Amino acid sequence: MTDTVDRTGSPADADALRIATIGTGVITRGFARAVTISGRARIVLAHSRDAQRAAQFAAEIGADAGESDLAAILTDDGVDAVYVASPNGVHAEQVRAALTAGKHVLCEKPLVLHAAEAEELFALADATGVLLVEAMRSAYDPGMQLIRDLLPQLGRVRRAGLRYTQRSSRYDRVLAGERVAVFDLAVGGGALNDLGVYTVHPLVDLFGEPQQVVGAPVLVGPDAEGAGLIVATYDGFVADLSYSKITASDLPSEIQGEKGTMTFDHIAMPRRIVVTPVGGEPVEHLIDGPLDDPQRGTDGNLSYEIDAFADAVAAGVEPAGSRERSLAAARVIDAARGA
Repeated sequence: MTDTVDRTGSPADADALRIATIGTGVITRGFARAVTISGRARIVLAHSRDAQRAAQFAAEIGADAGESDLAAILTDDGVDAVYVASPNGVHAEQVRAALTAGKHVLCEKPLVLHAAEAEELFALADATGVLLVEAMRSAYDPGMQLIRDLLPQLGRVRRAGLRYTQRSSRYDRVLAGERVAVFDLAVGGGALNDLGVYTVHPLVDLFGEPQQVVGAPVLVGPDAEGAGLIVATYDGFVADLSYSKITASDLPSEIQGEKGTMTFDHIAMPRRIVVTPVGGEPVEHLIDGPLDDPQRGTDGNLSYEIDAFADAVAAGVEPAGSRERSLAAARVIDAARGA
């Protein structure tokens, strides 16, 4: 527990969404910086099960206070919403508790480990009159919106290859024989949940839910998933989704249509999109997102989801398509895992 802190704020931030964070990892630090860039929210409490760590982390990210008692956070009238960025395996439990307490929830991807859990939690959000949104940052990015806008230029889509490859520095620990949570399937880790999910969401966003899904994981130790491939088939169209935490690649993602081909540089934050008409010259589109800050990496990218979440809470309506995308993505991941 922490001492009572005045969280009424100044008149300047009176309309800011008051958020409590759960999780003290790298993503929460990036989220906190993005909150500052956005200006639409403010972090009032930072949670860690260890009281000293909670206070320390709160100071590091600029939160009003730290709190080790999750129940105290969920009953605090000074908290409007909870950002869940804890290990994947405890998302469902913590999201369920927050929704039951009447708090809006922005939960890091993957929302939960199975589609049935996602359906249950969305139903609970409806029953308690609050919003549940999966924090899929690319969905709200201007680069992804441009991809949606340009897609009709390709004509009927026949092939797509969506990729996210980023070698993890923690892979060396796996090679040394350690059990590392971010790779560990037993606790909700693994390359699919960490990176592959960034390919699954655009797939269902752009093309809808596939008719058939086949997954092929690459295991690098007991219950340790380092990479993988998903083949998703539609009527007259096939897509492959590749992801890896154990190799490195700069290959772009690609969508091939009968009238042209589109490539884009980064599935989670598209900034260079090239459309090449059949028999024509390539046309380059560069994105200079108004919230991007090169000194802060993807924090500007994270800010778009904060804006969308704040707008949704203010309006009392989920971001358009967010629930459908989350449920469809969860079903694709279930199918890829053979669940």
